[in-house]
Amino acid sequence: MNKSSVYIIAEAGVNHDGDIDIAKRLIDAAANAGADAVKFQTFKASEIVTAQAQKAAYQKETSDSAESQLMMLKKLELDAEAHTELLAHCKTKNIEFLSTPFDSESLDMLLEMGISVIKIPSGEITNLPYLRHAGAKDKKIIVSTGMATLLEVKEAVQALEQAGTSLANITLLHCNTQYPTPFEDANLRAMQTLVDTFPECAVGYSDHTLGIACPIAATAMGATVIEKHFTLDKTMEGPDHAASIAPDELSAMTAAIREIEKALGSSEKEPSPSEKDNISIARRFLIAASPIAKGELFNESNIAAKRTGNGGISPMRWDDIIGKQATRDFQAGETIAL
Repeated sequence: MNKSSVYIIAEAGVNHDGDIDIAKRLIDAAANAGADAVKFQTFKASEIVTAQAQKAAYQKETSDSAESQLMMLKKLELDAEAHTELLAHCKTKNIEFLSTPFDSESLDMLLEMGISVIKIPSGEITNLPYLRHAGAKDKKIIVSTGMATLLEVKEAVQALEQAGTSLANITLLHCNTQYPTPFEDANLRAMQTLVDTFPECAVGYSDHTLGIACPIAATAMGATVIEKHFTLDKTMEGPDHAASIAPDELSAMTAAIREIEKALGSSEKEPSPSEKDNISIARRFLIAASPIAKGELFNESNIAAKRTGNGGISPMRWDDIIGKQATRDFQAGETIAL
C-alpha cells in the first residue's frame, strides 16, 4: 500500500454472483475507475456457517428469502482456479487483487497465490484462533472493525501483535456492517478514536452507506484506506448489490478522493505558490495621502494604507514609520519607501 496517498479498495465482494465473467467485468470497472485494488471474498461456506443459520435481514430482502445462509454462500464461492484466473486478469489491468479470507484455509490459499495483504472481515474480529493464524504470517493486515467495541478492537490488535504482526503493519478500518448503513450510524468521528487509541496503526474507513459522501468525508478526516462496495448493476439479484455503488459512482468517488488528497496539503500555514502573486494586489501598503517633502516627518495625516498593485511597506509597520523623515519628495498616492 502506498503510504503517501489514500489506498482505494473497490470492494467487489460477492457481487460476481458466482460468475467468473461478471467478476472480470468488476475488475475492469474498478481499474477504469482508478481504484488501487479490487477485492473479493474467499471462503468455504461450510467452514463459516451452519445449515441452520439464517440470513441477515438485508440479505433476505435482496435475495431468495427461503434459502438458508449456507445455501446462499455456496452459490457465491470462488474456487482456487477462479482465484488464479482473476489474479491474472488483475495483472493485465494493473490493479491489485485482494480478497478477504473468512477462514484459515482460505487465508493460506491466498498467501500461496502471492497475496501481500491480509484483510480481516468485521465478523472475524472476535475469532481468536483465526486472528492468531493471520497474525503469525508476518504480512500487512487490514482489519474491519464493524460491530466491535473499542475493547474488542484492542483485544484483536493485541492478538495479532502477540502472534507476530507489528503494529506498524496493521491498518484499522472503522466500519458499520449494516447494509446499507443509515447516515446517522456512520459515526465517522470514531476514526479519530482509533487514531488516538492506536497511534502506531494506520486508520481508514470501510463504507456501507448509500452514495459516496461518507468516503469523501472520511478522506478529509485523514483516512489512509477507503473501502467501498460496488456493483455492475444495483438491480441484480444478490445480497450486496442494492447497497453498492455503480461504476460511474466509483469513478466519481475515486476522483473526489484524489482531489481531496491534494486539497488537504500540509499542516503549515503559509502562502501557497498559486496565491503569492496576489499579495501585492490584494493587500494594502503605505502611500502618501498628500504631497510629502523631503525631510518632512511621516504622520497619521500624510500617509495612508491602500492597495498599490505593486507591493510596498506593510501597514503592520505603521508604528515604525510614523515619525521618520522622508528621504525624498513623494507625490499624493505614491508608494512610500524608506
